[in-house]
Amino acid sequence: MSLTPHQEDLGVLRFITAGSVDDGKSTLIGRLLYDSKSVLTDQLSAISRAKHKRTAGEDIDFSLLTDGLEAEREQGITIDVAYRYFTTARRKFIIADTPGHEQYTRNMVTGASTAHAAIVLVDATRVTEVDGRTELLAQTKRHSAIVKLLGLQHVIVAINKMDLVDYSETTFDSIRAAYLELARRLGLEDVRFVPVSALKGDNIVYASERMPWYQDEPLLDLLESLPVAQLGGELRFPVQLVARQDGSHADDFRGYMGRVESGSVRVGQVLRVLPAGRSATVAEIVGPRGLIEEAFAGQCVTIRLTEDVDVSRGDTFVSAESALEPSRKLSADVCWFDEDALAPQRKYLLKHATSTVYVKVGSVDTVLDVSTLSHGTDKTTLTMNDIGRVQLSLQKPVAADTYDANPATGAFVLIDEATHHTVAAGMIRAVAA
Repeated sequence: MSLTPHQEDLGVLRFITAGSVDDGKSTLIGRLLYDSKSVLTDQLSAISRAKHKRTAGEDIDFSLLTDGLEAEREQGITIDVAYRYFTTARRKFIIADTPGHEQYTRNMVTGASTAHAAIVLVDATRVTEVDGRTELLAQTKRHSAIVKLLGLQHVIVAINKMDLVDYSETTFDSIRAAYLELARRLGLEDVRFVPVSALKGDNIVYASERMPWYQDEPLLDLLESLPVAQLGGELRFPVQLVARQDGSHADDFRGYMGRVESGSVRVGQVLRVLPAGRSATVAEIVGPRGLIEEAFAGQCVTIRLTEDVDVSRGDTFVSAESALEPSRKLSADVCWFDEDALAPQRKYLLKHATSTVYVKVGSVDTVLDVSTLSHGTDKTTLTMNDIGRVQLSLQKPVAADTYDANPATGAFVLIDEATHHTVAAGMIRAVAA
């Protein structure tokens, strides 16, 4: 069936749910799937018989549609990131239902790292008044700060459990004002607000008759209409694998496999291979279905070069005109995941694109206080769930961009060499040779 002009296919939207524990994230996603007819009959039957069902009578416990682990169902909390997929006439969606507990902040960062948008839930019954001002929960502030750090394009604030505050417009307005102030201080730009009741279904898929004072779109309509910025910019092609066919023959095939992270590459284009800086020309590009003339951002291809240059995993192809130069020193914002605190001057492994290098954390410049949103300078380390600005010195240079310029080559993770734990995720803010 073809779509009418106002129902054009807007592509895939990846979004997360974020907020404090018990704000109703899993229930909201379950209700969204149910009301949009994206739940199979056998799934409904299974959750209606679930032993950890927390609703009375025949009422559906929508949170069980996403809380898949037994520990999640027993405790009534979300621990792992649960991904769900559904489709409407206008768009495909990939949802990441992320945990609200502070100890699972690293899981929230994982879910948000590939998202275009965030639904930040605020429980209308749990905000407090401090000196006549509405105060949001600390975890709401923490998750909003992470959304900003990760550069998500859109934020939808779903003010939930409106049924428990008699669908009060005054309550909605006070929470909206408090979050707008938080957004201003964090620098969040595209922020929208929807009053909802995930349990009752108000303003999830269908407009609520119980909140006639809200005249804007329900949540699903808003998600369907969000624009998604397309990947563009300069070519970045991190090499994942060098493919050899038969090294004993003179006409041996040597191809460089990877994904075009941004920009495009075409046959005949002159490239630079970083960090060495050697130049080479694209002889051919092999896609999943054979030879192609040009490859674009998001495509996985194999590139063969006319010159026999030294290229290995971890190198990056950029255009010959690119001003990008390899960097040994990085200034970055990191979210610390590990129970063991950051040890300045200790070596870690930095995983950046397809390269892995040793790195030393030179200093911790500032640490974000999520309660006051101030950046303190009195701490010299990072503990679990801290967000701070650090200086990094790399053993070998990498082809890094700032995160704002290119998230694919501006992000990294830190790994403990001894335990192999992923101890932090980072966003590069400045680079230096």
